[in-house]
Amino acid sequence: MKKFITTKEAAEILGVNPLTLRRWDKNGKLKVARHPINNYRLYKPKDVKKLADKINKGKS
Repeated sequence: MKKFITTKEAAEILGVNPLTLRRWDKNGKLKVARHPINNYRLYKPKDVKKLADKINKGKS
């Protein structure tokens, strides 16, 4: 299992646009880490899965 996933990968898992993830980052809905060299957003897979489960639970 990867330690971090990219914005694109997280967006695909959650079924949202990458811009939505950036907005959630800004609002504190999803924790984000930054790559030390290029400052890209990186997400922990467990955080993304937890949010995905929460989103899917709300759809049922």
